[in-house]
Amino acid sequence: MTQTVATLALVLTGLATGCGVFRGLPEPTTLEQRLARMPTRDLPLRGPVTIHWNDHQVPFIEAEHDEDLAFALGMVHAHLRLGQLELFRRLSQGRLSESAGPFATDIDLTLRILDFGKAAARIEASLPDDTRAWLTAFASGLNHYQRRLPTLPTEFAVLGIDPEPWTVRDLLTINRLIGSDVNWLGWSQLLALRDHPEWATLWPRIRQAGGGSTLSFEGSKNLALENLLGGTGRNGSNAIAVAPARTKSGGAIIAGDPHLGFVLPNLWLLVGMRSPSYHAVGFMIPGVPAVAVGRNQHIAWGGTNMRSASTELIEVRDLSKLRVTERTVRIKRRWWRTRRFTARDTELGPVVSDAPLFDWKKDSALVARWVGHETSDEVSALLGVNRARNFQEFRQAFSTFAVSGQNYLYADTQGNIGQVMAVRLPDRPPTSDTDFITPVARHRWSAFRDATSLPVAFNPAKGYLASANNRPAATPVPVGDLFSADDRVDRLGAIIERAPPINIGEVRRLQADVCQASSIAVRDAIASAMRRASVAATTDGGRRLVLALVDWDGCYETRSRGALAFELLFATAFEQLYSGRFLPGEIRALAGLGSAKTLFVEDLNAAPDSVAGRALTAAIETAGERFTRYENWGAIHRLELAHPLGNAPIIGGKFRFGDRPVAGSSDTLQKSAHGLIEGPHASRFGAQARHYSDLSDPNENYFVLLGGQDGWFRSSTFLDQADLFFAGEYIRMPLEPNEVRRAFGRTTVHRPAP
Repeated sequence: MTQTVATLALVLTGLATGCGVFRGLPEPTTLEQRLARMPTRDLPLRGPVTIHWNDHQVPFIEAEHDEDLAFALGMVHAHLRLGQLELFRRLSQGRLSESAGPFATDIDLTLRILDFGKAAARIEASLPDDTRAWLTAFASGLNHYQRRLPTLPTEFAVLGIDPEPWTVRDLLTINRLIGSDVNWLGWSQLLALRDHPEWATLWPRIRQAGGGSTLSFEGSKNLALENLLGGTGRNGSNAIAVAPARTKSGGAIIAGDPHLGFVLPNLWLLVGMRSPSYHAVGFMIPGVPAVAVGRNQHIAWGGTNMRSASTELIEVRDLSKLRVTERTVRIKRRWWRTRRFTARDTELGPVVSDAPLFDWKKDSALVARWVGHETSDEVSALLGVNRARNFQEFRQAFSTFAVSGQNYLYADTQGNIGQVMAVRLPDRPPTSDTDFITPVARHRWSAFRDATSLPVAFNPAKGYLASANNRPAATPVPVGDLFSADDRVDRLGAIIERAPPINIGEVRRLQADVCQASSIAVRDAIASAMRRASVAATTDGGRRLVLALVDWDGCYETRSRGALAFELLFATAFEQLYSGRFLPGEIRALAGLGSAKTLFVEDLNAAPDSVAGRALTAAIETAGERFTRYENWGAIHRLELAHPLGNAPIIGGKFRFGDRPVAGSSDTLQKSAHGLIEGPHASRFGAQARHYSDLSDPNENYFVLLGGQDGWFRSSTFLDQADLFFAGEYIRMPLEPNEVRRAFGRTTVHRPAP
């Protein structure tokens, strides 16, 4: 799930619940009480289904028929996350005002213009028979559980929601929401900077800093490797695949930690399943009935968001030259009259400059062409991956996958490792060096390339593959412009290369690593500029800050004084350096770019000594005074665990579950992102789940969620994995049936109607 989902959920509930009807939280529920809610008799099944549950309410489902497995998965998703699923549905359909009233009108209008469900009918009509049957059975399971449930989740009461039947089209629309383009999050920063006098030179620098990042792998230069592979045989994150020559067990190892919003319940579900066609464990997204990250008997897979160029913003000065259609959007609003709005679409895409939340004040119009408005089939792709037995089948499964683009890593029981670009990219010329908005005359989308015609990696000589939202490979078509800084991918490679053959202990330490090389580079650039400009700390706080920086190793442990000093100094130095050149809002936008540190070092080095000196003198004085107020990094860098309803006035405290110091930073492997800081703040985005598998043993699969499996408040498994996560511990998810029965001590049997 991208950060868009979490952000909109926070907006929704922050607006809605101030006027919501609150009927109280459910009584505390034990695991036994929760499992007693699962329907077990007179079910529309072909045969019995057995679900084994562990102490964390993680299920392993065993079914004699595939469609029975899909039905049981629907019941499990509804049992654990029905409230979350309903929020996803209303987000994806732009129906927040039905709970929030007129306060959410502009959000809904923007969502309706983006139109996540635009392609849902076409996708549904094009589904293969087995995928359609799978999704139909899954929706039937959701509906059966919802109808049988004696008490609806708290979200329904607070938000004034009446239950509605689930359809396949609802599920496909949620899938499109989940596949939204992560680059949309950068549009607000870029649009805030686009009218600046320096834009003509700033944009190429931004692209260079983002587009020049370390490659995850060197891609195919021709068809030779693709043909060889063919003959032998889809949200920010970290992922590695390590070949047997670098592991102690002699089997390939795969590991990763998805980076998403810190929200409860977690945006992942942990599930195991077995039927005639499926035998897998791993993470699922609520509402998507396939393992997105996990392991089957033959292969394991994980990945990171590619930040692919799946959307093109097109400037149209005369809309009459395009075919424009209009549709009436009706926004039902709680406690208020229905709002009607006219949305405009063109053959290229929706007119997004009509959206209330889109800051565009030009005479021209902006149209967004998004791959997600085309017909594709991510569900079939993931189901194919779940069944895959080798790299050829793994890669081929992604031929129908389009959004959002993923760098998928692979490992198998034969010791092979690989990487696939799971995406559909427009076959078009390189993007402009002068702007991220394309004039309509230069728009060129004629065809697409998918995973089967894009570069791959397979058994690289270095013995490992690493991905961390960096550029995936050199491609014959533009893959994107804005990628993460190289800290995480370079750190992954450095740790693997300098370590002896790795085992699970090394993987756990790697996932908890909190060192960031770019911060040391910025610190050293500041120190060099101070020497050139003869800048010295003149206050007690400034001197103490500088001393804390001298011996800092670049690691962001909670007890670190150096990390505290650096982040306070960097924030003030950044603001001082750009003050005068940029407005405050523009400075914030610039700081929000992944290339901010690179741009800062370049501009600091290029600044006259007098300019750099004034900026750093003021920065050290301000940051030094702030530094004396706090003990260490953990005193200001916090992680708050809360449901989105925690933003509500009056009742919000009931949905907040404490905060704690958290290690890491924006570009450490244990990611806990933040912006420019002045003092205490809450990290809202970062590593919120972890996994690893050793392919030498079918039972050596480990997963953990930041939070818990259950979405029911006060359930014993609502928050029970949080301590495991912070301690670097995991839940073992075996594949072999005997091991499953030993590890999963509770069983529910679900029987068909006589």
